[in-house]
Formats: sequence, structure tokens, C-alpha cells
Amino acid sequence: VSSPYGHSYHIGEDVDSGNFAFTATENGAYTSCFWAINHQPPVKITIDFVWRAGVAAKDWSQVAKKGQVDTMEFELKQLYDTVTYIHEEMHYLREREEEMQHLNNETNSTMAALSFFSIALCLSVAGLQMWHLKTFFQRKKLL
Repeated sequence: VSSPYGHSYHIGEDVDSGNFAFTATENGAYTSCFWAINHQPPVKITIDFVWRAGVAAKDWSQVAKKGQVDTMEFELKQLYDTVTYIHEEMHYLREREEEMQHLNNETNSTMAALSFFSIALCLSVAGLQMWHLKTFFQRKKLL
């Protein structure tokens, strides 16, 4: 498992089965790679894995066992972590919205400038065509 910046979180060799968990410290898409050595005769290999993020990734049964907490405290901790996760996600989405709004404003101003330039170019070409036709017809003595 590698982070978007190339930091390795887990490397396992000759593993038949097992579990692995890590806490991400960097934003972005994490990658995982599985490979199998050539088998003679060829065999079918099945890999089952589950990506969990946020509150779903925490093992709540272990929290309840280790802390010797009663059921209400357990539920409150779980709800608090859920609310914290939602709050962090909303903050992240607000930041992304601001970035997208800034990009949208830049794109709109660029398109407005290009539209103005395009209209000015079309009007100048039309003016040159009128001038050319006028001088052409004057030379031919049609005007």
C-alpha cells in the first residue's frame, strides 16, 4: 500500500491471508498492488479486500472491550467520531468549493476576454471587407 506521495505503508511477501490497517496521513488516492509468482500448472487466485475509511474503519468492538465502558459511553464515542468525521468532511468540501469557485471565476473572465477579442476581430474584418468592396466598386466606376 502506497500513499499518493510514494510513502509505503505495508509490504507483505508470501502472505496467504491476513488483515492490515493504517491511518492515512496524506490526502489523495492510495494505491495497492497484488502480484503472484508464475505457478506451474496455472492456478486461480482470488483476492478479497475491503477498503474502509473514516468511522467505518475503526474497530468498535475492541474499543468497548479495552476501555471497559458501558453501552451508553460506547454509543456516545461512536456518535462523536461520526460527527467529527462529518465535520472534517464538510470542511474539506468547503475548501474544494472555494477552489472550484475561484477556477470558475477565472474561466469566466478568460472567456469574457476571448469573446470581446473575437467580436473585435469580426468587426475589424467586416470593416476591412466594406472598405475593400467600396474601393473595388469605385475603381470599377460602379459607385
